[in-house]
Amino acid sequence: MPASVASSDDGEQDNFIVDIDQLQNHGIGQADILKLKANTFHTVAAVNAAMSKNLLKIKGFSEVKVEKVKEAARKCLPSSSGFMTSAELLQIRKRCFRISTGSKQWDSILLGGFQSGSISEVYGEYRCRKTQLAHTLAVIAQLPKDQGGAEGKVAYIDTEGTFRPERIVQIAERFGIDPETANENITYVRAQNSEHQADALCQLSEQLASGDYRLLVIDSICALFRVDYVGRGELSERQQKLNIHLSKLTKTAEEFNVTVLMTNQVQSDPGASALFAGADGRKPIGGHVVAHASTTRILLRKGRGEERVAKIQDSPDCPEREATYIITTGGINDPEKA
Repeated sequence: MPASVASSDDGEQDNFIVDIDQLQNHGIGQADILKLKANTFHTVAAVNAAMSKNLLKIKGFSEVKVEKVKEAARKCLPSSSGFMTSAELLQIRKRCFRISTGSKQWDSILLGGFQSGSISEVYGEYRCRKTQLAHTLAVIAQLPKDQGGAEGKVAYIDTEGTFRPERIVQIAERFGIDPETANENITYVRAQNSEHQADALCQLSEQLASGDYRLLVIDSICALFRVDYVGRGELSERQQKLNIHLSKLTKTAEEFNVTVLMTNQVQSDPGASALFAGADGRKPIGGHVVAHASTTRILLRKGRGEERVAKIQDSPDCPEREATYIITTGGINDPEKA
């Protein structure tokens, strides 16, 4: 493995990210562009997707200026605001890639691995090894594509303090990556509360705009929101804040074509529908807000002995199937390779 992350052979991964400085070509001054950057807008796509009311919150931005900026963004991205044919969308989706899980069984039910451009959610009870999956993907994402990787860097938002660079070293050794390089290619933040978690995602925009990143991990998505908003009296506010955060996460996945993996906790609900809660009566935290944000949802549960089972609960691409996996020193693996 080279000392730095390999770049895409055809450069296709980078070309679709249009830097916000391109707005200068359509009459937007450098001072206004600096204000946009200060408010975490680093790409033309981010400006194009922003609501006008949010741009109006930027100091010195009037309705006239906001409309001028939006018009400039549309000129930079002429096909981003209007209709297109399904054939055109197919061409765009050809840039999507998949990151291997480290288990051939699991990869098989995911049609190759976790897909870019959308949110994948894994949820399950304690000791189903959600965090170990996140660690494994953080290494595999750096591998060449012919080895199941994506040849890119990783951003990791840790909400529970469970990220361990020592595990990255062990997993990197399994895949033949220099351990120090593997850790250098992971941008990490320990979120202290739900506001910090949301801010961290916004701050990542500048780094993601470089086009070097392929994976974004949030482990776990709802833990801090559960702590910061307690009881039914704050439930509505919690769900509103969580919905905004998830919307930003969805836009991030699409804008930068990164694979977004978020882990989630579960809670007991004996009366819940088996379709939603799973066979053991446990349902993921976050309710319908999280369910609708997740493109692919996977339930993790304990199997026989040290085995764990991953079951696809919902996906536009993959049928509802199961895979068995274990945790080794080198991360996620197939049982027969223990």
